[in-house]
Amino acid sequence: MNIRRFRKEDWLQVKEIYEQGIATGNATFETAAPPYEKWEAAIADDLCLVAENEAGIQGWCKVSRASDRCAYKGVGEVSMYVRAESRGKGVGKQLLQAMIKESEAKGFWTLNAGIFPENIPSLRLHLSMGFREVGIRKRIGKLNGVWRDVVWLERRSQIVGVD
Repeated sequence: MNIRRFRKEDWLQVKEIYEQGIATGNATFETAAPPYEKWEAAIADDLCLVAENEAGIQGWCKVSRASDRCAYKGVGEVSMYVRAESRGKGVGKQLLQAMIKESEAKGFWTLNAGIFPENIPSLRLHLSMGFREVGIRKRIGKLNGVWRDVVWLERRSQIVGVD
């Protein structure tokens, strides 16, 4: 598996993977993939990676700014999606490992993730990569008319922001 920076020409495959995640009903509150421009505009500091093999892109991971406030310049929210047929094969772990390294190189000291409690594989992965559960945001939003909880996780860097 090759982990590399996202390029604009990757969008169609990235969008397809995102739509697969949306279809599960346990990945996001979104009900449709946004237009490319909106999706790309949310990427912080060029922090978007894809996992690619001979069959194409198998997953992607990006960091968005948690806030525009200066005090939070090193805090980002991570999103990650893996192609349906590649789930459970280590793609997510490779992406998240690479993103942690890349985000720290760009000065991020905290990564947040909001995950539906029903998404057990994603919760396990994040916890195995040093994220900790901060709390559960009860009934934080509706998806298809149903109130959903979100488990809020964070990972604090051991090398950035330790002063």
